[in-house]
Amino acid sequence: MRGNTFPKNLSQNKGLSIRIISPGFGHISPESATQYGPVQRLPYYFLLFVLKGNSEEVIDGETIKVGRHELFFALPYQLRQLSTTRHGADYYKLGFDDECLSRLPRKFLFLLNPLNQMKISFLPDTSFRLCITFKTLHRLLRTADTDPELILAYLNSLLTEINAAYFIMHKKQTTGNLDKFLGFKLFVEENLTDQPPITEIAEKLALSTDGLYRIVKQHAGISPKEFITGRLILEARRRIYHNQKTSVKELAFELGFNDPGYFSRLFKKVTGKTIAGFYQDLSL
Repeated sequence: MRGNTFPKNLSQNKGLSIRIISPGFGHISPESATQYGPVQRLPYYFLLFVLKGNSEEVIDGETIKVGRHELFFALPYQLRQLSTTRHGADYYKLGFDDECLSRLPRKFLFLLNPLNQMKISFLPDTSFRLCITFKTLHRLLRTADTDPELILAYLNSLLTEINAAYFIMHKKQTTGNLDKFLGFKLFVEENLTDQPPITEIAEKLALSTDGLYRIVKQHAGISPKEFITGRLILEARRRIYHNQKTSVKELAFELGFNDPGYFSRLFKKVTGKTIAGFYQDLSL
């Protein structure tokens, strides 16, 4: 749990860290927007629900197109490039942090993104319910002293709908396997820079190494080692964006690599660019 990570003065409620934006409400001033720059390392959860039109979101370097009745979500610490296109003719954007989640009565597994899909399409009935819930939150957040418990009730309803839709196409996957994959992702996140060996992770999850391989391959399409390597390089890219003065040696040690040279070669193998080239692209 990361606690309250919402930027100061951004919340629209006195008791919660939460903000909603629609075409005519909630936008921050151009002066305030400049402090975030073109690429933002998200300190909170972000949702975009498009009602009409379409939008493009760039997250961790990947472009995701979002159309009518579709929702895009991003997680804390991901790198979100501020959109240069309009978010369709009608939309809702919502941001909230872990402190909000901690006050809800249940956990929402889609926020771990176990299926590696950050866009959800909704059937008309579900889309209609989502729209009503977003609209209600929109009204509640127009008044800063609205009872936080009322806001949390509707946030819980909203996330419940999204969570169900996220998993609806994957009902054939057994709950046990998905739980194990979530456990794997969680363990990797909590111990990323320690770079635990695959055997240790499998033991923690009460699996054989072959069993762990099959589960990660099923849900992520790659091996556990490839998953961890990809996550480490993604974290390297995020940290480079966040602090462009960090040296290659410092970055390697921060991520648990004892050999900066090996780290540099691995970075180029995964991204196709040297670290110096990556820095150079950022300065353009």
